[in-house]
Amino acid sequence: MDVMQRIDEAVKSHKVFLFMKGTPQFPQCGFSSRTAQALMQCGHEFGYCNVLADPEIFQNLPRYADWPTFPQVYIDGELVGGCDITLELMQKGELQKMIEAALAK
Repeated sequence: MDVMQRIDEAVKSHKVFLFMKGTPQFPQCGFSSRTAQALMQCGHEFGYCNVLADPEIFQNLPRYADWPTFPQVYIDGELVGGCDITLELMQKGELQKMIEAALAK
């Protein structure tokens, strides 16, 4: 399976998925840390990939959804955005609603 198929499978096999530097328990950058914290505050499980542990994904993920930076949050197979967008959605109460709507499907 090529790297783009692996990325696509990860995104589509989880209702909520986070590509980040590090892990939710041991983030390797502040943006990834804040994004993982926002998702954890919503109280639902989410999948994740440590892009630092997979150089192929690190190099190719920006091409997948034409988003150049990490972290990247996907809900119900769609790119939501990075840290700033995720935090803004959380502050407005929209992140929780988006996650719950995806999980209800």
